[in-house]
Formats: sequence, structure tokens, C-alpha cells
Amino acid sequence: MTLNEILETVRRVDIRTNRLVNDMMVGAYLSHFKGRGMDFEELRQYLPGDDVRDIDWNVTNRMGRPFVKRFREERELGVILAIDISASGAFGSTNRSKREFAAEIAATLAHSASRSSDKVGLLLFSDQVELFLPPRKGRAHILRCIREMLFFPAQRRGTNIPAALTFLNHVVRRRALIFLLTDFLQQFASHSGPGAGRDTGREIGITNARHDLICIHLHDPRESELPNAGLLTVEDVETGESLEVDSGRATVRQTYADLNARRLAELDRALRRAGVDTLRFTTGEPFAQVLQHFFETRPGRRRG
Repeated sequence: MTLNEILETVRRVDIRTNRLVNDMMVGAYLSHFKGRGMDFEELRQYLPGDDVRDIDWNVTNRMGRPFVKRFREERELGVILAIDISASGAFGSTNRSKREFAAEIAATLAHSASRSSDKVGLLLFSDQVELFLPPRKGRAHILRCIREMLFFPAQRRGTNIPAALTFLNHVVRRRALIFLLTDFLQQFASHSGPGAGRDTGREIGITNARHDLICIHLHDPRESELPNAGLLTVEDVETGESLEVDSGRATVRQTYADLNARRLAELDRALRRAGVDTLRFTTGEPFAQVLQHFFETRPGRRRG
């Protein structure tokens, strides 16, 4: 792909996601996330009219008179978009791949955050950290993020979600809002390299405790059911393993559907155990209205 074609693709995604934000996302994002952060400002003696719930009882007991903690609302929020760019993201049975779909969702989130004066950061990962752009503001930064989401060439084919989250927990010191966009196809696979031995559900729980983590599960309809198309070669693009199946047989199609239904059910149970909010989006289907509803109805988490 030429540079002009890359820039044109970035421009199209930018315009399309900007329009979505203008039409429906800004109010939903703003109402849910702005003003959630509280920074400690001072400890001072209690004054008539102060809320008794703000009394610091440890200091009060030591000093023999009441003291209250005062907090300042933190208006700016750091948003991190953590996107799985492993080989499975190149698959798409509709008019776009899972990676392209992830880029559109992430670009919409980036524009929503930017309009609310929040900094946006980007993490691209496979079974290693491929690229990290620290949170920044500005249109040029958002456009670069969109370009990298779409076109950054991954060096590895596999997936290691725990390693990506471990990295973020080390480099992002301040509490942030993290969106994890992945297909979760390798969520329980064994890993090597950084983060090896760390369970995906456990690391998601740790990250959600330190930050505010929202998982966005990217799903393609062909991952749940096979078409009736005769002999097919099914390949795991991350491991290179392949298998021939006769999709013309109803029992084969049913077995495939049952296996994937169990996989999704187990994934849902694991994410519930981790206590993380999760959205599942299927390629080819609209996503902005679902995001809007999620932001408008999700209970806010007190931050700080």
C-alpha cells in the first residue's frame, strides 16, 4: 500500500468516527467519565458545615480535635487503548477484518476522549508489546494513533494478554481508563516470554483494581458457525496449525458451533470472575449505539 493510500484510509476512518462522535458519543462519554477523579488536596481542621463523612479519624484521634480530608475534582482523565494486533486480527468474513473493526471502535473512543480534553495513549500488542504511545493530546496525535492501529506491522503472530497488561501496570503510574480490544481466542493458552505464567483472568483483575478496565471482545460470526461449503481447511493463523473439515456434514457444523458456544461461555465466566465490564461486538454490525448506551447506563466508579 502506498503512502497516499494509507493517508486516505486514515482520513476515511477519521471522518467516519468523528461523525459518530458528533452524532451520539460525546454526551455519553462526558456524562460518565468526567469529574470521576478525585485528587487529595489538603488536610485541615474541621469547620462547621463540613461533611462528617470527610473526617479523617486517624488524624483526629492523634490530634485530639477533628480534621477533614479535602479533595479536588480531577477533570482530566488518561485513556489507554490496548489493541491486540496478533495474526488472528487479519481475519474477517464480512467487509472488514477484526483489526480494522478494532481501529474504528478505538478511533471513536479516542475522538470522544479528545473532545473531552482527555489524553489518549495507545498500546499495540501481540505476544509481546509491539508499540506504546504515551497519553497525549492533540489532533496530530490522534491521527497517528489511527494510522498505527490500522497499519503498524506486528513482529509476532501470537497473543499474550497478561504480558500487555503487566506492561501497562508498570508504565502507567496514574490511574487511567483502559480499553482492551481483543478477540480473546488465545485467552487461556500457555505463554512464553514476558508475563509468562500469569493467568489472563488474574491479570485482568489486577489491572481493573489499579485502573478502570473495560474489555471489548471482537468477534467474527464465522468463529461461531461454519458455512455449508464442503471440504474446508481451517487454520490457526497464530500457530500455523491447520485441519481439514467437511462442513457439508450437519454433525460437523453442529460440533463446531457447540465448541465455540462453550468457549464463549467460559470466557464470559472468566471475565465475570475478574469483575471487569465487557462488551462483545461482532464485525459487520454497528457499535456506536451500544457504546453510547453502555456509557449512559454503566455505574460510575469513584476514582482516587
